[in-house]
Amino acid sequence: QVQLVESGGGLVQPGGSLRLSCAASGSIFRIHAMDWYRQAPGNQREFIAGIGYDRSKNYADSVKDRFTISKDNAKNTVYLQMNNLKPEDTAVYYCNGTITAYARTRLETDAYWGQGTQVTVSS
Repeated sequence: QVQLVESGGGLVQPGGSLRLSCAASGSIFRIHAMDWYRQAPGNQREFIAGIGYDRSKNYADSVKDRFTISKDNAKNTVYLQMNNLKPEDTAVYYCNGTITAYARTRLETDAYWGQGTQVTVSS
């Protein structure tokens, strides 16, 4: 099994910064992609940033030039550096991983979600 654990959320003033982390653990064979999503109250969960196995990156327009996604393969961890935060960035942030893992005698690829971390931007 695979577990994803996010950390780094909190309360920050507008214009401030936070760095989120998402650590993957378990019987991992390969991490193909790791993405960050967020969900604000009353809204659907939305994609905001992703990084591929080859380190290719893509971002939602709403966070481009403010957020940066990166990863540490040795630690199976993906980061989201969030700068110039705005009140509309307030949400629960989730990481999602497309991961191949050992399942008894074979490999299985599946999508995994973390439990989420709250980010609140307010003065």
